Amino acid sequence: MSKKQQLLKKHRQKKRLILIGFAIYLLAWIIACFFVPFLACFIPFIIIGIWIIHEAWLADHLFYSPKQDYLYNFPANTFTVAAQLQQDTLQIDLDNLPDNLDTLFLAVNLKTSFMGHLLDPQVIIKTNQLTDRQDFERGVQGLRYINLSGLADELQQGTISISTKHCHIKGELILYGFTNPDYSQQRMMVIAPHADDAELAAFGQYSQCSDASIITLTQGEIEAEYYQQTLNLTKQEAAQLKGRLRSWDSIAIPLWGGVNPSNSVQLGYYCLQLKAMHQQPEQSFGSKESGETDTRLVRLFNSLPLPSDNDGLATWHNLKNDLTLLIEHFKPEVIIMPHPQLDPHEDHVEASLLVEEVLQTTTWQPSTQLLYANHLHDNDRWPMGPAYKGIALPPAVDPLPAYALWSPVLSKQTQLNKAMALAMEHDLQPPLSIKRRLRRLIQSLITEREHPPAGENEFFRKAVRSHELFWVKPRQ
Repeated sequence: MSKKQQLLKKHRQKKRLILIGFAIYLLAWIIACFFVPFLACFIPFIIIGIWIIHEAWLADHLFYSPKQDYLYNFPANTFTVAAQLQQDTLQIDLDNLPDNLDTLFLAVNLKTSFMGHLLDPQVIIKTNQLTDRQDFERGVQGLRYINLSGLADELQQGTISISTKHCHIKGELILYGFTNPDYSQQRMMVIAPHADDAELAAFGQYSQCSDASIITLTQGEIEAEYYQQTLNLTKQEAAQLKGRLRSWDSIAIPLWGGVNPSNSVQLGYYCLQLKAMHQQPEQSFGSKESGETDTRLVRLFNSLPLPSDNDGLATWHNLKNDLTLLIEHFKPEVIIMPHPQLDPHEDHVEASLLVEEVLQTTTWQPSTQLLYANHLHDNDRWPMGPAYKGIALPPAVDPLPAYALWSPVLSKQTQLNKAMALAMEHDLQPPLSIKRRLRRLIQSLITEREHPPAGENEFFRKAVRSHELFWVKPRQ
């Protein structure tokens, strides 16, 4: 069982205990109403009230205490300086401030107010040009990292104002600064375990890159219930259709970001089978749901022949050979791939292990690896807060490697283009269930949460931000 599944199991057990407590409370009311009949009229309102409380405040998956500090270490050469707030204006010692810092994070200790247990605590960043907002966990009380990337000039000019809502900043502040080249101007390869991972993580970067390639490892064919129900298909037929649709997406949608289809490659392996393939490298593992075993069935749009086109077997050996050829063909200076410690999706972890194995033998070596996290172990809402706002560092309650950070700013037009790219993804188009619609309505009315107009899927809120975020892994 993965860490994510273990945490989800504990979360559900905790919710069951809470609901059992409510049930006992209800039983007491029913007994009371048996003796005092007029109280029975209140029972429906109590049941509705309990349900509203659950949807507004208990529906989030938060697998750690909001009082825990985030545990981040950065490389020894990271620029670090003490900071302070004077009448909400951020001030630092400017004497030794480098003039080429592109990525800035401010470490702050947040302490929630009473309302911060009910509403999302916010840190509000203002300059003469913009107003940003970064949200944190309800009940937050610990070390967090605010994204100030792109504000180096405003920092020098002393025009950054920081205020809070439903929380307070206490104690010392530390500013961390990082200097990176513009990786979007280098040859770039994005490793996407599934169609849409490249768009979610790095649309802003690959759409600005003149020489980008996108390699999608799997068809992403499982969990096709929407197609099964709406089109009256069998489970197997629905999975086959979904695999074909998402494979087409992996080739076609990057064109919206300026990537020539000849630079997008769909490998056609099967969702949630990469781990089994890795454990038994010579054995072929077909789809868990579509019944297909031949990866060539969804490679029709590839313009580049692959080594495993000879047999179409879904083996780890074939997968490594395919990726080896692609790296040596495209010669990327930068590889963008999942963060194996932060992103818990099984296929994402295996994708990172795959890249590391392949790079041990390739004749071409990239100079940089950039890591992304489209999913988290600990918090399903991160990035918290509304779309089109900044992206703070995610929760890290276990020690992580000391990587530098790169958080490029996305223009308003790029954010819009990214939202439209996500709107083209078939997997992000199915409508929300009635239960989720009611939850959103309750949360918007009671807890002030906002949802973007571009699409209903939660990734339209989480992925379309004023920044993208990558961890810079040094090459050995």
